[in-house]
Amino acid sequence: MVKEYFQEKFPAEDFSPGKTLVKYAGRVFDEKELQSLVDSSLDFWLTAGRYADEFEKSLAEFFPLQYAFLVNSGSSANLVAFSALTSHLFGQKALKPGDEVITVAAGFPTTVNPIIQNGMVPVFVDVEVGTYNVNVAMLEKAIGPKTRAIFLAHTLGNPFDVSAVKKLANKHDLWLIEDCCDALGSEYSGKKLGTFGHVATCSFYPAHHITMGEGGAVVTDDRTIAKAVRSIRDWGRDCFCSGGESDTCGHRFSGQFGDLPRGYDHKYVYSHIGYNVKVTDMQAAIGVEQLKKINGFIADRKKNFLLWTAGFKKWEDKFLLPFALPEADPAWFAFPVTVKENAGFTRTDLTDYLSQKRVETRNLFAGNLLRQPAYMNIEKRVVGSLSESDRIMNDTFFLGTYPGLTKEMIDYVLGIIDAYIELKK
Repeated sequence: MVKEYFQEKFPAEDFSPGKTLVKYAGRVFDEKELQSLVDSSLDFWLTAGRYADEFEKSLAEFFPLQYAFLVNSGSSANLVAFSALTSHLFGQKALKPGDEVITVAAGFPTTVNPIIQNGMVPVFVDVEVGTYNVNVAMLEKAIGPKTRAIFLAHTLGNPFDVSAVKKLANKHDLWLIEDCCDALGSEYSGKKLGTFGHVATCSFYPAHHITMGEGGAVVTDDRTIAKAVRSIRDWGRDCFCSGGESDTCGHRFSGQFGDLPRGYDHKYVYSHIGYNVKVTDMQAAIGVEQLKKINGFIADRKKNFLLWTAGFKKWEDKFLLPFALPEADPAWFAFPVTVKENAGFTRTDLTDYLSQKRVETRNLFAGNLLRQPAYMNIEKRVVGSLSESDRIMNDTFFLGTYPGLTKEMIDYVLGIIDAYIELKK
């Protein structure tokens, strides 16, 4: 019956140029996601349960890594992953207020926010237009006596220079946190992104590679990080029992913790300052089916990226086109382009025109984050010029690569851009 409902509610629609919205991203699903969702709802378990367990196991195997923890968003994943590195479990190596963490100025706010939220000082460096990732030469110059970590996103699914960044992290004994929220399935030197840092994050927002509506995950191979992540995600509690379980450790009423009376119920012992950022099992149920489709989604994104690249080639005098490093194999989140200074039109001119023609675009997130109202007066350190971040803020936009795009849609958009450029001659 759910399959019949799906077919009635979500019929395939023909593309009508100029009428059908060409989205930059969106959900791609079939009856399997609805069936799984309904099955979960009939349990009426509501919080994380059997589907969450299945998803975490499958996601860990996908990377492959030992541990995966579901949370309610990619932003929460960043907060939990970063906060885990402040845990007392790491002794002298734990991050603490006042420490410096290197990141980039051009990106998404919630890569930077956990640094600020944990009382540390973000150190901003510039990126390179084309890859839209960290300028590694500036990264090395940014390392100072208070530097304790590097926190970077693989921009729009395009791997940053993992070899160079990891080499610097190892040389200076720095934590490395990989934000893979736009990069699920991207690879570097034949290995999945997320397997190079100490801890990594994913997002399952509808625009991303797979979706459960709202959702995210923290992944790691480090047992101590995993212990801290689990605690911080689950209110900060010391107990590691899953929902509905009790006394997994066998010492629920016999332990000694802090200044609590001996035998205080372990389910109510808190060893970290934590949150409750778990998902519902209904979200996880959708994710289980989405994850089964991930390889097909990745292939479609790569195919669409190549179609955009072929179409834009003739306009390289107008646009700077994206590229990846030789070792990188991106599962592209989007197709970013930067309008050149002598193009004869601005980024905003073109994106406004595309919008009128029913084509969605997006800027590269916050542009130069330090020009955003919330970040103008934060404590920070800036190393070198942020001129390329400013250029991205003014001149860069992206088009979609998501699996719902068809060649017909891409050809339509390329035709519109072609006509627009002819008008501007």
